[in-house]
Amino acid sequence: MERDTVCRKRGKTMKNNAIKDKIKRGEQVLGAFLGINSPPLVEMLGYAGFDFVVIDDEHGAFSASELENIIRTADSVGVVPIVRVSYDPSSIQKALDRGAKGVQVPMVNSKEEALEVVKRAKFPPYGNRGVSYSTRPARYGKDGGKPYLDESNENVMIIVHIETLAAANNFEDIATVPGIDLAFIGSTDLSVNMGYQLEGASHPEVQRVIDELFIKGKELDMPIGTVASNSAAANGAFDKGAQYVGVILNNVITSALNDVVSASKATQSVK
Repeated sequence: MERDTVCRKRGKTMKNNAIKDKIKRGEQVLGAFLGINSPPLVEMLGYAGFDFVVIDDEHGAFSASELENIIRTADSVGVVPIVRVSYDPSSIQKALDRGAKGVQVPMVNSKEEALEVVKRAKFPPYGNRGVSYSTRPARYGKDGGKPYLDESNENVMIIVHIETLAAANNFEDIATVPGIDLAFIGSTDLSVNMGYQLEGASHPEVQRVIDELFIKGKELDMPIGTVASNSAAANGAFDKGAQYVGVILNNVITSALNDVVSASKATQSVK
């Protein structure tokens, strides 16, 4: 904390990626998916002790400036900002240029697609991400050159979504692509892709595929992440071996609101 304070006073920012460092040490981290433009909610996540926030630019509603403000808010409360990018080819570049510490990329189904993700997220010689030193991560021109490029390449976290049967079947090829830091199991999309729209991720066949992914991840030394609807599901995922679990903030809020209404109605009926 003292070092961070000193750096801020000198006009410098800490650029290490706390989530990436923790996962490398074998630790487990908890985050939340944010799909609405609400800096106060991000502040609440920080004060509550969450490790990261996934700003959902795939399904969420964010303008470019709103995305950057959410990232800035996350930085201010010690929550690592990760962006789940959209399908726009420029979305990885834009998320990282706005200060995201990592990207989650949906629907990565092959080694070739995983290689393309790495190329878009890293500067040369490891990728082909466009270079600009006038962006927020480079402190609007105060940083630049090889030190900045090397530091960015080292600290950016690249997460690929395994959420189709094709991706599951190609898991080994995807997981061994240099630069991929974590494989995220999208259980809802996986269940729909497998044809279990009604039963969802709880279907035994979907669970079998998920179990196999956890086993393969351990064999390949590839950290696994997944989504959870509540604290019980998050604990279950951690017990299963996940190192990176994101709860869906809308679900958590809706559940809490429903509980308040139910409890209030129960009290009223007793009276």
